[in-house]
Amino acid sequence: MAADVKRIKIEGRGVYVTGDDIDTDQIIPARFMRCVTFDGLGKYAFNDVRFTEDGKSKGHVLDKAACRGASILISNNNFGCGSSREHAPQALKHFGFKAFIAESFAEIFAGNCATLGLPAVSVTKDVIEKLAAAVKADPQTGITIDLVKKEISCAGKSHAFTMPEASRMALLNGTWDTVFELIKNKEEIEAAAKKIPYMNGFAF
Repeated sequence: MAADVKRIKIEGRGVYVTGDDIDTDQIIPARFMRCVTFDGLGKYAFNDVRFTEDGKSKGHVLDKAACRGASILISNNNFGCGSSREHAPQALKHFGFKAFIAESFAEIFAGNCATLGLPAVSVTKDVIEKLAAAVKADPQTGITIDLVKKEISCAGKSHAFTMPEASRMALLNGTWDTVFELIKNKEEIEAAAKKIPYMNGFAF
């Protein structure tokens, strides 16, 4: 179980996965969702655009040597659209991503990211182009996402971003893990449950 870890700044190298409307089925094809835990999903992230049917690399950007180890995914408009499957952000998390930057996100995808402690921040198309150019020119370029200042720093420049305020504050306050929040208040929950007749076997 994750503790209430605060997310203040996320730092890492970025990789640009180009395309509008990249949906959850592309992020994690449905046939890989037959799993008991999410732990092994990372290796299947973007499987069908990365590999042929016989497992050979298609030369996708995520498999380029210079881009390996990147932990901030940059993309375009409506990232994470399609089904509401939690497996999509889980696959990206287990692949190694810690944050996402795009022009916009599907609402449910962004919400699922937030509950995993993964910021999904939105910027203008112009900023995406600048970030993409920077990481393409030098894949070792560092990116910092400052959740306090609501700024992205890259290649000596800063750019404003937006994200749902509730998600931002949950990340900053360390309350993004809703299950942990429930467990942390176990005594209060049990006390409240005892006051509910049907929780104690009483008939109405």
